Amino acid sequence: MKRRVAQFLIAAICPVCDGKRLKPEALSVTFEGFDIAEFSRLPLRELATILSGVVARLEELGAASSGAASPRAASQEHVAAGGSSPAAAPDVRPTLSRAPEKRAAAVQLASGVLQRLRPLVDLGLGYLSLSRTTPTLSGGELQRLRLATQLSSDLFGVVYVLDEPSAGLHPQDVTALLGILDGLKGKGNSLFIVEHSVAVMRHADWLVDIGPGAGEHGGRVLYSGPPDGLADIEESVTRGYLFGGRGLPLRTPREARSWLCLENVTRNNLHDLTVDIPLGVFTVVTGVSGSGKSSLVTQALPSLLGDRLGRAVPADDEPVSDESLLADAPGRLDGRVAGPVTGVRRLIVIDQRPIGRTPRSNVATYTGLFDHVRRRFADTPEARSRGYKPGRFSFNVAGGRCPTCEGEGSVMVELLFLPSVYTECPDCHGARYKASTLEVTWRGRTIADVLSMSVEEANLFFVGDEEITRSLAALSDVGLDYLRLGQPATELSGGEAQRVKLAAELQRAQRGDTLYVLDEPTSGLHCADTDRLVAHLQTLVDAGNTVVAAELDMRVVAVADHVIDLGPGAGDAGGTVVAAGTPAYVADKGVGASAGYLAAALQAATNVTPL
Repeated sequence: MKRRVAQFLIAAICPVCDGKRLKPEALSVTFEGFDIAEFSRLPLRELATILSGVVARLEELGAASSGAASPRAASQEHVAAGGSSPAAAPDVRPTLSRAPEKRAAAVQLASGVLQRLRPLVDLGLGYLSLSRTTPTLSGGELQRLRLATQLSSDLFGVVYVLDEPSAGLHPQDVTALLGILDGLKGKGNSLFIVEHSVAVMRHADWLVDIGPGAGEHGGRVLYSGPPDGLADIEESVTRGYLFGGRGLPLRTPREARSWLCLENVTRNNLHDLTVDIPLGVFTVVTGVSGSGKSSLVTQALPSLLGDRLGRAVPADDEPVSDESLLADAPGRLDGRVAGPVTGVRRLIVIDQRPIGRTPRSNVATYTGLFDHVRRRFADTPEARSRGYKPGRFSFNVAGGRCPTCEGEGSVMVELLFLPSVYTECPDCHGARYKASTLEVTWRGRTIADVLSMSVEEANLFFVGDEEITRSLAALSDVGLDYLRLGQPATELSGGEAQRVKLAAELQRAQRGDTLYVLDEPTSGLHCADTDRLVAHLQTLVDAGNTVVAAELDMRVVAVADHVIDLGPGAGDAGGTVVAAGTPAYVADKGVGASAGYLAAALQAATNVTPL
């Protein structure tokens, strides 16, 4: 209902306050010539400069007034200069606007704000403003904002636990992040970090490597000690990436089949941008966080090309909340596709959003293999004798599912003022189905047993069944052997959800006319998983398709066919193409923040031994 209502609502600037949200009385109070709305719209970098100047000026004024006249004389001088008299407000303590008490308070308040602003500026977010709404921030910007919120403390003796703090950050921003982490460590704190970035691992004082594989093949501590000691652990997959010799080998860039020209694109940080995107190749859009990569790749490109193809891009499947109905209007999207579009008939966006919002959606249902599994059970003699159809083995419709939990395997227990909790269904004990449904078996297993299998186990169980093993092979190819077929979508990470989507595409018959759009597909992945993912993206291109990805991992950028580097900075300082061409050309041009890191990645790739 909310989604249907939302399409009839628009957000417009209030004509009374002009979008400032406050009454004129509140806006009449100014600081350094700005009312609070104007102050909130200033870039954080400019805001920090103003506050630093205020603190320095007030401290100098305090030092100079140590031998000033008496408070009475100062008050008379203030009134003579046109200031208000304390007698006008008898219920207020008579202090001057520049009295020592107020100067001290102003210095303390401004210093406190500066303490919170500095980590944001150091992490490259100086172009943002306090009034910037979070839905308009990119993934990298949100990641750094969360980090700065937690890392601006002056506490000591604290243990910080960070989960992949470098995910979604440009190498330049990772360098700034390491500086902040070193600062925390220098204050006497301890940091425990889950991380896949090679730069962060090399910077660590102590390294714990868990593996050797994923799922049932992992979970063992292979090494714990200084990073250099990992070089002696042959079982470690991480070792080859940390010390060289393993990675993505360089390849000769492909030639573009044709070109897609986007003209006069305006969206968020992009202003009247014109860019050419080659078709039939693997294109990577890179640049510092906030330079406009996501705006171009996941917003402008799908929308403009979708309109040109006559197929609207599917709307975001996130639920519509009460707050989102009144949220700020998104930035306008202007631009057009210039010239003919040849060789593209389908547009697919593969992102890291969940494949479903409820436990009913899982790996088996999303990839479509569960439809074939249900047919196998419905074709058994036992099911035929009972008159069971494939729908009997679905947990989404009434019939064969457990009536208590309605096929979810768990029931919700409401705790009034506390968050609700889920507990195993007391009747089916998590099996999702009625006992009568579970009496039907195929190759000695029930439908619940199949859902509890891992992808690797199911590959062996369904050997010879091409319709089912096609989907299982695709999941194995993207490194998801360890997932259970019935694993709820709510339990998958963003990287796992993206790879499930990619597996669903890999199992399709390739026609060579699809443009795939990905937003930072390797974010949060181990280097080995990244290599496997990129190999399959290259397979899609080899089949005649086009892949366009926003990416920050320079190892991936180095093996692309075409690179578009946005910048040179972030926010208003970004949104332009600083370099475009093959990876070697962009690195040799030496313009922009990515060139140096890309050159290092190209050099490292020359020492990689192909597997």
